[in-house]
Amino acid sequence: MAQFRKATLASLGLLAGLAAAPAALAQAPAPPQAAAPQASEIRIGLIYRPAPAPSSYDAQAAPEDEGLAGARLAIQDNATTGRFVRQSYALDAVALGTAAPGAPPPQSPVDAARDLAAKGLRFIVLALPADEVLAVADALKGSSVVLFNASAPDDRLRGADCRADVFHVAPSRAMQTDALAQFLAFMRWRKLFLITGPQDGDKLWAEAMKRSAKKFGLQISAERPWTFGPLARARGDTPTRAEALVFTRGLDYDVAVVADEAGDFGDYVPFHTVDPRPVAGTQGLVPTTWHPTLEVWGAAQAQNRFRRLAGRLMRPLDYQVWAAVRAVGEAAFQRKTTDPAALTAAIADPAFSLPGYKGVALSFRPWDHQLRQPLLLVQPQALVAVAPEQGYLHQRTPLDTLGIDLPETQCKLAKS
Repeated sequence: MAQFRKATLASLGLLAGLAAAPAALAQAPAPPQAAAPQASEIRIGLIYRPAPAPSSYDAQAAPEDEGLAGARLAIQDNATTGRFVRQSYALDAVALGTAAPGAPPPQSPVDAARDLAAKGLRFIVLALPADEVLAVADALKGSSVVLFNASAPDDRLRGADCRADVFHVAPSRAMQTDALAQFLAFMRWRKLFLITGPQDGDKLWAEAMKRSAKKFGLQISAERPWTFGPLARARGDTPTRAEALVFTRGLDYDVAVVADEAGDFGDYVPFHTVDPRPVAGTQGLVPTTWHPTLEVWGAAQAQNRFRRLAGRLMRPLDYQVWAAVRAVGEAAFQRKTTDPAALTAAIADPAFSLPGYKGVALSFRPWDHQLRQPLLLVQPQALVAVAPEQGYLHQRTPLDTLGIDLPETQCKLAKS
């Protein structure tokens, strides 16, 4: 009986303690609340020149936001993946002006890049020609700023003039002509008539085409400079057009290949040759990074998202700027960090992979920092082929059959 009374008293004491607990807890200080982790922001710069408005109607005129719209889409895509690892993204875009009479000189690309670097940006995309890319790279040497070349195709940027802090998203001319040469060899259209325009870029493209022809067993059976002016931009018929028609007479070739980066005459050549022959090169059948008719590998969804954002179709420069900005976001997502040095190392890592709606993962070549990627062979209203073609093999990846391979490179990357 005594033991029963002791157990009862103990139980009553426990109940009393439980009853008093709320009051004691109310008087005790609340434990400190852990602060919600803040999202780490990555700011990415873009330096570009808006396309000038055409002086008259031009069905092929580039939109003013070409490139910029691709960057905006990439920032949205980066934010979509980044929210899972608490990363946010912002774009600092600098539109370079053009010189106007009586106005102060516009900001130079070097000054624009220095301003962005002074704000703490460590990743800058350049939609600029080769000389300006080099000027910016040399001005920022040693600053730990990583540059992405989104538009200059010059092979020298991947060769003798390569820079350790520059990654190339735009395909080189060698990649473009290799893609075309692979297709022509695959079709067994081996005899080429090369027509070269007067511009410096035209001559560089033609030289790249000669190299590709030799590489893939094609023959330049005829070669002539274009001397008839910008007929593709002319209005109406002229006697010069008849002269251009005679220009193709008496030649033995399978395909006419035009080198006309400025678009002055290349669109005129199809259906104006004496003999019925296909036309390829910078016009006709064109190697490119992007085209509105690409719908496979998730590209249709990207096309739709871009159209909702920009109100127009995505162009190659848009895609190239998009890929540059996405490379930063993908590296940050894969490594779960926003540290610029770690992201740079990730992008340069041969194991880095960038999903690019091309059916394979994209990566940067360690010897010249060129982005490996398939190229599309397109005509204005259709996708014709995708290079590399089947059957072209390589010890690392078939993508390295396009462009300058490691044994051929003149690039000697030196850490700045």
